[in-house]
Amino acid sequence: MNLYPMKLSAPCKDYLWGGNRLREEYGKVSDADKIAESWELSCHKDGESVIANGEFKGETLTAYIEKQGKQVLGDNCGRFEYFPILIKLIDAKDNLSVQVHPDNEYAMRVEGEYGKTEMWYIVDCDPGAELLYGFKHDITKEEFERRIKDNTLLEVTNNVPVHKGDVFFIKSGTLHAIGKGILIAEIQQNSNTTYRIYDYGRVGADGKPRQLHVDKAVEVTKLTPPEFPTKAMGEVEQKEGYSVQLLSKCEYFRVNKVSVQESCELEAGKASFNSVLVLDGQGEIDGVELKKGDSCFIPAGYGKYTFKGKAELVVTDIE
Repeated sequence: MNLYPMKLSAPCKDYLWGGNRLREEYGKVSDADKIAESWELSCHKDGESVIANGEFKGETLTAYIEKQGKQVLGDNCGRFEYFPILIKLIDAKDNLSVQVHPDNEYAMRVEGEYGKTEMWYIVDCDPGAELLYGFKHDITKEEFERRIKDNTLLEVTNNVPVHKGDVFFIKSGTLHAIGKGILIAEIQQNSNTTYRIYDYGRVGADGKPRQLHVDKAVEVTKLTPPEFPTKAMGEVEQKEGYSVQLLSKCEYFRVNKVSVQESCELEAGKASFNSVLVLDGQGEIDGVELKKGDSCFIPAGYGKYTFKGKAELVVTDIE
C-alpha cells in the first residue's frame, strides 16, 4: 500500500444563500459567482474530493480507496458499507431553508442512501447571528402540519444566538437552519438527503419557488426541543506545544479541535484514517504544506505524523 498525507481539492457548491468568503479567505476555486459550500472530504457522487499531491495526484479519493482497499479507512470503518463521513465548509451569507434530515432506516427505505446526523463548529459569525435548532417546546404532529401551512412555524422554533467556537450536534430528525452571517465547519454522515420545510418564499435560478418536502419532513421530524447542549463535549487539554478539545463524537465520527502553537504529534493507526482541516494559520504534515482552508486525508496505518506550524485544526476520525 502507498500511504502518505493527501492534500485534497474540494468540489464547491453555488447555492443561492452562499457568499464569497470561501473564495476570498479560504482559497477555494470555482467558476460560479458564489461559493456556498466546499466539500473538504467527500466520496459522495454529488461531489468528490480530488487528491492534489503525490502518486495519486488527480485521482478522486474514491478511486484511491478502491485501488488500495478499505484497509486505508481503518478497522473501525469495517462496520460501514460506504465511506462514512462528509466534511464541508459552509458560508451562509443568507438564511438557509428550515430543514430536517431523516434517520438511516427511513432514508434507506425512501431515498436509497443513508440518513444524516451531523455536527456544526462555528468557525466565525457576524454579531447577533443566530440559527434555528429544534423547537421551543413539544408540539403535536397536527400543530406542526398546521403551522407549516399557515406560515407560523417560526413562532415555535428554537432560535439560538451563536458565537465563534460554539458546537451543535444535530441528530437526524432535528429541525434546523443555519442563519445568515455564519461560517461553519460541518462533519456529517455521508449523505445528501435534505427535506426543506420552509424557504422564506425564495425562488431558484429558474424563477420558480424551490421545492419543499413537507410530507416527508412531517414523517421524520422530532417535535421536541433539542436534546444536546450547544457546546463542545470535552474540556481544553493543554499539551506540549498544542492543545486539544473534543468537540463531538457519535457512532459516525469523532471530532477534535487542535490548536497548534509550534508542533503536535498525532496518529492515524490501523483503527481509523484521520482528516485534518486547517481553519486558520498554516504549517506542514511530514513535508506536505497546508494553509488556511486546506484539507488533508491521512490513511489508516500511516502511523504517527507531526503537524509543524501555528494553526487551528479540526481533526476527524472514526472511533
